[in-house]
Amino acid sequence: MASLASVMRPRLVRAFSTRATAIYTDPANAHVPALTSTPSGLTPRQRAVLDTALRVDHAGEIAANFIYKGQTAVLGRDPTVGPLIQDMWDQEKRHLLVMDKLQVQHQVRPTILSDVAKAAGYGLGVVTALLGKEAAMACTEAVETVIGEHYDDQLQEFESLPSSHPSVPLLRDVIKELRDDELEHLDTAVEHHSQRAPAHALLSTIVGGGCKVAIELCKRF
Repeated sequence: MASLASVMRPRLVRAFSTRATAIYTDPANAHVPALTSTPSGLTPRQRAVLDTALRVDHAGEIAANFIYKGQTAVLGRDPTVGPLIQDMWDQEKRHLLVMDKLQVQHQVRPTILSDVAKAAGYGLGVVTALLGKEAAMACTEAVETVIGEHYDDQLQEFESLPSSHPSVPLLRDVIKELRDDELEHLDTAVEHHSQRAPAHALLSTIVGGGCKVAIELCKRF
């Protein structure tokens, strides 16, 4: 008899190819092997690819949540950008919930810099919001530009992982979904005048550069 994983995997992945995170947030799927097991017999390089990716992504979703938390503290009641920030924050909350589950599933230790990510994210959110609505949107634009590229790089690295294990195709779909959400946030920021922010180029360079440094640090620690 075919295993539950082999029976459910194609149907699950097809059904949620654009919303793969829904599989992780549906309690009915709590015991599906694609959500509860991790590939065995990985080479050291393959294991490093998986561990590093999930550690960095988890830290990034923590930081993103705290960026929007900081921006909401300043601009949450603004009738124009307040609802936009809340919508993006709600998506990041779902991302973090799924990353929490992925980290446990694949037995990946969290970064030791989680508290730093929270503090830095909140501070960045507050400061950019205090600079104005356009600066808050510029922050989102810069962050999501880096994160979109980062997820694309990860998807290429995941080609080295064994697709025969049911968790791997699902993981790829989750990362694709997160990437598409982040790029949607980028588009939203541009549509709401991120590039009109004072010193837009400088702000983008500082925020984007900080994100790249944070990614490298979380890979190591």
